Amino acid sequence: MRRFVLFLLVCGVILAAALHYLVRVERHAGFAEPVFIDIPRGTPMVEIGRRLEAAGVVRHAALFLAARLPNPRLYPQAGEYRFAEPATPHEVYLRIARGDVYLIEMVVPEGSDAFDLAALVAQAGFASEQDFLPLALANEGYLFPSKYRFPRRTTGAEVAAAMRRQFDRVWSEIAPGEPSRATVTLASLVEKEAVLADERTRIAGVFSNRLRLGMKLQCDPTAVYAARLAGVWRGTIYRSDLDRAHPYNTYHAAGLPPGPIANPGRASLEAALHPLETEDLYFVAAPDGSGAHIFSKDYDAHERAVSEYRRGQQDQPQGNGSRPRGGAAAGSR
Repeated sequence: MRRFVLFLLVCGVILAAALHYLVRVERHAGFAEPVFIDIPRGTPMVEIGRRLEAAGVVRHAALFLAARLPNPRLYPQAGEYRFAEPATPHEVYLRIARGDVYLIEMVVPEGSDAFDLAALVAQAGFASEQDFLPLALANEGYLFPSKYRFPRRTTGAEVAAAMRRQFDRVWSEIAPGEPSRATVTLASLVEKEAVLADERTRIAGVFSNRLRLGMKLQCDPTAVYAARLAGVWRGTIYRSDLDRAHPYNTYHAAGLPPGPIANPGRASLEAALHPLETEDLYFVAAPDGSGAHIFSKDYDAHERAVSEYRRGQQDQPQGNGSRPRGGAAAGSR
């Protein structure tokens, strides 16, 4: 009898040791390339184990079930999971219980326009550039720049909807009511012109002054955007871009363009809502390459600033058509 009991104990110890090894020590990977496992909400544990076994993530479905024994209060979370490295069933179970689902990160910089977004979305694999571009153009200015994480099967429409929701959340924090299209459009101009954060409100003030006086904004980024819309953008501003008869080109058309030319961030939206009270009517890039601008109240002072910029650029190679960076008539009335 004693021998039988001892035998059972030895068998129990061996079985426990073997189970411990298979569940917590041995790392298994029965796949040559990364695999994706989709777990819909309400999927039974047994079915999850079977899917993991079929994909080669665990050696046997029973090992995944055994991994739950010491973690009875942790439940698998729905979602899609990506497995690329060998792992123990215990590690696999904890990962699924944490809800460590596979998400694709998409970082949208401030000032990205519809064309930039279409390229980013295509790179992430959510939609082609051709499919997403019309959607981005229709929502230009309202697709908030931020860091996003989306499931792999997210559609372009879902991406745009998430970005629009983020815009609405930010707007509700900084201003009451529905967003003004004019304000968002002005914010997009500020976003494309400002390099230094502390100049945003001043640039917004310059544009506001020119609008009030009936002066053309003569904002370089609008000429670029008009060229992109026309499909003739060549990577640098040419005289023909400034002369193009296009409603978005503020060298040609007076007032604000018909809509935003990019997607502004929070700081530019706030600057457009609260422009600095200033007498400045012009600005041009400073010659030191710092990103700062030289602001002027009259055209003569502005011309001197433009000449100073050009002198500072004489030792730097410039391509055909290059001109002083800076809006509000960089070298023009």
